[in-house]
Amino acid sequence: MKAMVLETAGQSLKPVDLPVPKPGFGEVLLRVQACGVCRTDLHIVDGDLKNPALPLVPGHQVVGMVEKLGYGTRRFEMGDRVGIPWLGSSCGNCRYCLNDRENLCDEPVFTGYSKNGGFAEYVAADENFCFHLPFGISEIQAAPLLCAGLIGFRAYRMTDQARHLGLYGFGAAAHIIAQVAHFDGREVFAFTRPGDEEGLRFARRLGVSWAGSSLDMPPEPLGAAIIFAPVGELVPLALRAVRKGGVVVCAGIHMSDIPSFPYEDLWQERILRSVANLTRRDGIDFLELAAMVRVRSHVTVYGLEEANEALEDMRNGSLKGSAVLRISG
Repeated sequence: MKAMVLETAGQSLKPVDLPVPKPGFGEVLLRVQACGVCRTDLHIVDGDLKNPALPLVPGHQVVGMVEKLGYGTRRFEMGDRVGIPWLGSSCGNCRYCLNDRENLCDEPVFTGYSKNGGFAEYVAADENFCFHLPFGISEIQAAPLLCAGLIGFRAYRMTDQARHLGLYGFGAAAHIIAQVAHFDGREVFAFTRPGDEEGLRFARRLGVSWAGSSLDMPPEPLGAAIIFAPVGELVPLALRAVRKGGVVVCAGIHMSDIPSFPYEDLWQERILRSVANLTRRDGIDFLELAAMVRVRSHVTVYGLEEANEALEDMRNGSLKGSAVLRISG
C-alpha cells in the first residue's frame, strides 16, 4: 500500500510502500477513503509532541470501508463505513477507564501517534474505538468530524450552556462548533490572529455575531471561551473577556507556555480548564448531533502524496477550515 511516513521528527513525510496491515484480535481493516489533517498531526511532525512511534504513518481523522474482520470482531460487517478517531484504545482497567473517563487512561493508544494512522491506503483499528458514520455525510465531510469536531464538542460541553461563546482560533474545530452553537441558539464571537482579514471574512460568512482580532475585547462580556489556537498568550486575554463565573477551555493537546497574569484576571470564580482527548460517548453523541445539525465543513482537499503541502498550509496559516486527504473513492 502507499503511505506517507514520518521517519524523523522535524522532517517532511516520505511516500513509502508498506505491507497492508493484518487486523489482529478485535480489529477491523479499513480501506481508507479520506483522512483529515489535524493540527495535532502538525505538532507530531514538527516534534512538539514527543516520543511518537517512529517510523509512523500519521492521521487520526480516518474514514474508510471495512475490508477485513479480525478474529473476535462483533460490531461491524464487511463494507460498513467506519470512522477512526484519535483515541485508538484504552487499557480498560485503570481508575479512569473504570469511571467512564477513558480519555484520561493511564496507558492509552493514539491513532497516528503511538500506532499507524490514516495517511495510507489501509489501516487496522480496534473495533471498540471505531464509530459508525451517519448516512448522508460524504467521506470528505465526515473526516473533520472525527477530531476537529469531536474535540471541539468535548470542549463545547464544558462551557456550561453559556449564551455568549467566544472561539479563539477560527479554524477546523471552531467553524464546526460555531454551527452547533448556532443550532443551540447561542451567540458566537470569533477571534482570529491579528491582521488575518481573510479569517475574519471566513468567520462572518458563517454568521457569527462578531468577529475580531484576538487582541480585541468583544462588544460584551462572554459567558465562556474556547481556545483552539495552540497559543498560551491567549489564555489571559480570554480570561479578561469572560464575565464573572465564566469558563475558559483550552482545547488543544499542545499549547505554548502560558505567560504569568494577575490573579485579578482569574478572580470572581472564573474557571480555567483543559480538555484531553475524547471518550467513545463523546463520539456517539456528537456524530448523532452533527447529522441533526447538518454540519458542513469548509474543506480543502489534497491527494495522499500532497500531505506535506496540507501540513505547510496549516503551518503558515493560509488554510481556512479543514484539510482532508482524498485517498480512495
